[in-house]
Amino acid sequence: MDAGVSGVAGAFDLASWSAERLARVEAALSEWVVADAPAGLGDAMRYAVLDGGKRLRPLLVLAASEAVGGHPEAALRSACAVELIHAYSLVHDDMPCMDNDVLRRGKPTVHVKFGQAQALLAGDALQALAFELLAPEGDAIAPPIQATLCRLLARAAGHAGMAGGQAIDLASVGLPLDEAQLQEMHRRKTGALLLGSVMMGAACGAAGLRARTSLERYGAAMGLAFQVVDDILDVTADSATLGKTAGKDAAQDKPTYVSLLGLDRSRIFARELLAEARDALEASALPDTRALQALATMVVERDN
Repeated sequence: MDAGVSGVAGAFDLASWSAERLARVEAALSEWVVADAPAGLGDAMRYAVLDGGKRLRPLLVLAASEAVGGHPEAALRSACAVELIHAYSLVHDDMPCMDNDVLRRGKPTVHVKFGQAQALLAGDALQALAFELLAPEGDAIAPPIQATLCRLLARAAGHAGMAGGQAIDLASVGLPLDEAQLQEMHRRKTGALLLGSVMMGAACGAAGLRARTSLERYGAAMGLAFQVVDDILDVTADSATLGKTAGKDAAQDKPTYVSLLGLDRSRIFARELLAEARDALEASALPDTRALQALATMVVERDN
């Protein structure tokens, strides 16, 4: 990039920016996802969370928080909490009663390695731990911010967001959805948690109405773009590249952007969403949103 957005010029090194923040996230997750939960539960929890994944959601939390001058402790806990919710959702989604997948992040899924009952419990425990992280004892995070973060995460993960989207997905196998129906499913199933990550980061600081509205537009566009690109990669990449089973959506007759719009139109739509995300950042009037811009570009241009 030759320039950032919101008036900040100069090259932005996303790899260096991400590496430092991911090191903090990984260290915190390793500390907070304990191995001593009873009867092997801790091992299943750590297997589900550690040593894998893009960590896009934590990076979005941290980038949004930095853009609004957010509280570092609140941002780190939020970053880890949203990753725990994401990890729990993958554990449950991969189970035979859902998507019945055997490969995730290049290794056997949790239910394959630990059994279905332990996988179910691991997901439950990860979800509970996410909210525990957002409400620490003492004064590490002010109570009003704790409440806001919990509300944002619960809404993103619940019936109005991720869980509702998964329910639509399971009910739509083999059915012809139109573009509006497909978009609604994906805004809930995938987009809600990505949008929630951005808004949780914003809630860690004192963002004004203009900034919050712009960040909400950014998160919505970027969240949908992620799923569009996921649909593209499902038909263009192999399992080794993706770290999960390629071609699964077509094999299960699931509606996708590629099946509805075709490959070329889906690629155009992803670029349109990237432009929308960039426009939202320009409108935010925040002093430095280069990390958020770079993350949106990464989402659309990624190959896995």
